[in-house]
Amino acid sequence: MAPVSVVSPATFRYIREEIKGNPAIFVDIFNIVLPILYFLTVGTYGRAFFSDALWAKQLKTKLLSITVTLHAVYLIARTAAFDHPPVTTIFEIFSVLAFSVAATYLFIEVRSHRKETGYFIINIAFFFQTASSIFIRDINQVPEILRSNLFGIHVTAALLGYAAITIAGAYGFLYLMLYHEMKASRFGVIYKKLPNLETLERMTMTATRMAFVLLGTAIVFGLVWLYHVFSTLYFADPKLIGTVLIWALYGIILAARRSSGWKGRKVMMLSIVGFAVSIFSLTIINIFFSGFHKFY
Repeated sequence: MAPVSVVSPATFRYIREEIKGNPAIFVDIFNIVLPILYFLTVGTYGRAFFSDALWAKQLKTKLLSITVTLHAVYLIARTAAFDHPPVTTIFEIFSVLAFSVAATYLFIEVRSHRKETGYFIINIAFFFQTASSIFIRDINQVPEILRSNLFGIHVTAALLGYAAITIAGAYGFLYLMLYHEMKASRFGVIYKKLPNLETLERMTMTATRMAFVLLGTAIVFGLVWLYHVFSTLYFADPKLIGTVLIWALYGIILAARRSSGWKGRKVMMLSIVGFAVSIFSLTIINIFFSGFHKFY
């Protein structure tokens, strides 16, 4: 018996024309689909981590690749639909941050062949994308200053930096969790499945160095952009101050590790503090206190 098509050719052509005529519909569909995909990906990584399900081990990286690819398509479609990069509101930024975290982790996983931490990292991307999909709103017109190439470089570097901060914080948390499991002589699934402490610390420091370089790049290009956009530089903006303080904190972590030999729990706790301060800067400061960073 021939399979029955759920969507007739005429209906398919109608939907395609509707998407072409109103790309916002396409974007709205992705707003629903992406959290579901991240939820399925998190669940698959969780089954692989906690129950050693063979199907989950074989599927998880492929599913993450599909999710990241479709997320990239969504960001491109949103840019085309509203004629501006999706970085003008906090919840647009949340979506880009979710993509950055997932894509950065996928790169690390493929390069290192270490897949044990995926459940914990992808959970963060799932949280950011879910919040974005629930609260995001469509903006068709944006100030001309947001179309600058300098602004694009500034925002891209900043969000990649925040993604590195997020991953460093997650690895720091996993380090402390594994440390306390070992100290309490509990050798369960956490001990068996996570990389050893030395590997987690090395991964944390790699992410920390990335965060320091990327945030530094974002600050430099942001100041250059400000110089071209505003007649006078306004250095007292809370978001700018917060970003510089976060960048300085990660510089202190790197300097202390090199000069004073800081390692282990001290560095891990600082990475978690840096992540918490970053989330505060992205949310509370950006929404309620920022000056020129608040465009709407």
